[in-house]
Amino acid sequence: MNCIHFLLPFVVTGIAAAAPAPRETAICVYGGTSGAVVAAVQAKKSGKDVILLSPDKHLGGLTSGGLGWTDLGDERILGGLSLSFYQKVYDHYSQEAAWDLQARAKYGNAGQGTKAMNDIRRTMSVFEPKVAEAVFNAWIEENHVPVIHARLDRSASGLVKEGGRITSIRTEDGQTIRAKVFIDATYEGDLMALAGVSYTVGREPNSRYQETLNGIQTARATGNQLPKGIDPYVKPGDAASGLLPGVREGAGGADGSGDKRVQAYCYRMCLTNHAPNRVMVKKPEGYNEADYELVFRAIEAGQTKGFFKLDPLPNHKTDSNNSGGISTDLLTTADDAYPDGDYATRERIAKQHENWQRGLVWTLQNHPRVSEAIRKAYAAWGLPRDEFVDTGHWPHALYVREARRMTSDFVMTQATVTHSEGLERSVGMGAYGMDSHNMQRHVGGDGFVRNEGDVQVKVPRPYRIDYGAIVPKKTECPNLLVTFCVSASHIAFGSIRMEPVFMALSQSAATAASLAIDGNTAVQDVPYGKLKEQLLKDGQKLTLE
Repeated sequence: MNCIHFLLPFVVTGIAAAAPAPRETAICVYGGTSGAVVAAVQAKKSGKDVILLSPDKHLGGLTSGGLGWTDLGDERILGGLSLSFYQKVYDHYSQEAAWDLQARAKYGNAGQGTKAMNDIRRTMSVFEPKVAEAVFNAWIEENHVPVIHARLDRSASGLVKEGGRITSIRTEDGQTIRAKVFIDATYEGDLMALAGVSYTVGREPNSRYQETLNGIQTARATGNQLPKGIDPYVKPGDAASGLLPGVREGAGGADGSGDKRVQAYCYRMCLTNHAPNRVMVKKPEGYNEADYELVFRAIEAGQTKGFFKLDPLPNHKTDSNNSGGISTDLLTTADDAYPDGDYATRERIAKQHENWQRGLVWTLQNHPRVSEAIRKAYAAWGLPRDEFVDTGHWPHALYVREARRMTSDFVMTQATVTHSEGLERSVGMGAYGMDSHNMQRHVGGDGFVRNEGDVQVKVPRPYRIDYGAIVPKKTECPNLLVTFCVSASHIAFGSIRMEPVFMALSQSAATAASLAIDGNTAVQDVPYGKLKEQLLKDGQKLTLE
């Protein structure tokens, strides 16, 4: 196989000068994510007409947006198109031409708890963003999937229902799409919400589902924690001077109690220290030194490293994620407004994250209050010139770790993730630990600044995900499937949310949609025996037994 050619997807454009005629299709997939692409491709492979309605210019979501250090947990859960994706990445990097900036032998083979390249299964779970996007674009091109790049009109008139079923949706620029079955494969769950499907935002109390890891977590939040002894006030020791930016007076309740907060977002920065391909990060417009006071105080309290990860990608690049108490996660609780926020609100929050992270890099490299040793340690890192070329080399996708979560007749919980016996309708598997990033900063009982919300607990073994988690209540919508904002508690979702799982659930959803159309039935009534038979025929991994 030759190296991946960086193709553009087959695109249908719409001009709003006059309302175009409605487009008819069997299945409409909403989203520009990895899961959305997989769902659309699987719909085509099932012999159904499909339209991929993408609110994003670039396809692939986080997988092509900087998350190249895959959160996998156990590679045995890969099957179907999710396995195919990582095999296509392997094929690309098996060609010498793919290593244009680094000798393959110099790269090494480290991945997220496993080897990056698995020569037995011919998979590669670590990759450059542009390579992932090229795989998704090629899939769309090869399968002749029509793509409309437009956002959903989230007003009441943006969706029409008849007899409880969605009959059509409309975009902001006036395009109408009619379909028999719809799939919401967005990180936010906008189509699900507009359809009137029940959902929740935030953390349930532990008592809701008899869990131990949900709700507010102060005692357990020992990972990604700040150094001890950081004063919370603008003028140290002077409460009258006010709290530092982003610091709250208290955690908002007792441990285990619920709230409406979501785990912090960030951008998965792709960085490089290879000078010929490097663009240095400039001080962002509007830079405010006070926003980085906690950085300075953390350094004064002893933090010397871990301001962001430098997980290696091919060709001298990184996937740079949050890695410490003060890092790329912007803990101002602004993200709490994101899930239900309008487009303008989300764009404002995304820009706030970008400015924070650009400012963090610049601060660590240049600010006089940062020690010379730290400045030297980070001095070589900048943005790759050959990545994200139309967005100033900055990732195109904010890492929305958690937004809305559907509440259906079946809910994945801590118990089902850790003890999955009894789940008889598997449509995919998960294996990564229950991973919740911090939610907020507050004044701890000792009077110093503490982070709250971090939970990282391994699951004992790969687990099955029930079909009920991706379909709403039948009374709410009988022709919609939801593949990221699934029906799960906050802590269970912390494991399920990983990109390979998202792709697997999206493929299963498209297969179920096809069967629902063939049987003229609600998605909730698709016979699981038929669904399982087809999923296994397509190579999906439903159990390790």
